Amino acid sequence: MTDMTRRGILAGSAAAAALLLVGEGAMAQSRRILVLTSNQDIPNFDPHLASGYSTAWMMRNVYDSLVRVEGNPPKPAPLLAESWTISPDGTEYVFKLNPAARFNDGSPVDAAAVVYSFERILRLNRGNVWMIAGIVKPGSIEAVDAQTVRFRLATAFVPFLQVLPWIWIVNPRQVEANKGSDDGQAWLRANVAGSGAFAVRRAEPGNLYELERVAGNWRQGGGNLTGAIWKITRETATQRLMIQRGEAQIALDLTSEDMDTLKNRPGVDLLIEPEYRTFQIKMNTRHGATMDANLRRAISCAFNYQAMLDVAGYADLMTGPLPESIDGFDKTLQPWRTDLARAKEFLARSAHPNGGIKLTITHVSGLEQQRRWALVLLDSLRALNIELEIRSAIWPDLVASCRSPETLSDFFPVYQTANYGDADNLAYAGYHSSRNGNWQNPVYSNPKVDALITSARAEADPEKRRALYAEFQRTVMEDACDIFGVLERRKLALRNTVKGFAFTPVASNAPELFPLSLG
Repeated sequence: MTDMTRRGILAGSAAAAALLLVGEGAMAQSRRILVLTSNQDIPNFDPHLASGYSTAWMMRNVYDSLVRVEGNPPKPAPLLAESWTISPDGTEYVFKLNPAARFNDGSPVDAAAVVYSFERILRLNRGNVWMIAGIVKPGSIEAVDAQTVRFRLATAFVPFLQVLPWIWIVNPRQVEANKGSDDGQAWLRANVAGSGAFAVRRAEPGNLYELERVAGNWRQGGGNLTGAIWKITRETATQRLMIQRGEAQIALDLTSEDMDTLKNRPGVDLLIEPEYRTFQIKMNTRHGATMDANLRRAISCAFNYQAMLDVAGYADLMTGPLPESIDGFDKTLQPWRTDLARAKEFLARSAHPNGGIKLTITHVSGLEQQRRWALVLLDSLRALNIELEIRSAIWPDLVASCRSPETLSDFFPVYQTANYGDADNLAYAGYHSSRNGNWQNPVYSNPKVDALITSARAEADPEKRRALYAEFQRTVMEDACDIFGVLERRKLALRNTVKGFAFTPVASNAPELFPLSLG
């Protein structure tokens, strides 16, 4: 059921939409449907436009990529590509495609489809294109034959294989038939043109998304799931209750308190693992009072980091823009820490030496952890005679607010979960100015930082690469563009009926359905 519009899905599910939540759970169990409960909606179905963990979950299950990611530490594994070779200088990759691979309309997933998909995401310059920006250029991908595709990279890029799981392959025949004047964007926002093991059965924005297993899909084997429901649940306490009652099998957004409450509950397994997942409060560096670097430095020194850590629970304080566990972290970096005397020195140099201003923060509705951190910020700013207005909004509205400095709040709290275990991921997504207008980096821009990140992408020598990232970290720290918060451990609650789940420290909140079973 890959060629279906949202309108058609909605029209066909009116009766199902009336089911009570308990009814959903019973139906799910009888049909081996896995229910995942999450705070985040899925903005659209175009694999080359959207980003975020909810979108990643949808895309990696209804589309396929050249390789997938597995293991801890994470590593690339075959998917559409069954093998590959790399030139000695690291600039040429040749992939041999699995001849069994088929789109769900029966047409082959061939080298031409791979070329089409990469050229499309490069044209649109949206979504996950940042992962290959400056590395893969238009016209540099060649279909050698039906089963062979060659990439000639503009420069060597150490994590190239690691980014490929997040560039999905679309069916050219379906997209071209519905191309319109926008390269198929309107059609793909509500339709799927993939080869994934699952397809969209229901789409109810703000409520749930249901996937069903595709009969006769080219990937055989895997787990016994017949489908899955992504149930949007704004409050983490409700997510916890759904796990306790067996109405959901995986909860994705639980707080440390929720996890502690679930300890020793019959039928519930808890997973708490280190992950490349950062939380910071980004400041609007291009609009309003927080354009002032000295004000941002004052705020960074006034913030109560210990209170943030106390609220976080299973976490450690960040000591800069990169996790300490990632190669490239600068161990000599001096992080901002609470120092009110220093904060007032910076405030005196700012355009508001006596405070007397009101700032705003907007957090995700229902995420209790973010609300509490906003309260920590409110209390910290009082020492500078600065007021704080705390607002909340649903995730799609927050993403929309990132499109311009004028619509973005003074403070924007955000989690960054790495898609691949390389410093480039968090550096490029979170601090390169090409990401401006996106939720990872709405407004921050520094030409020096851009140059350092771009150079590090192309640097193959490990020591030179580490030196570039060290300078990047020092520059970002001096700019005080973020309040560097906590490195959260991944917290997942699963019913013990879930089988085949294997943790990997990238995108673990967007689990791959294919290997999973309900027992």
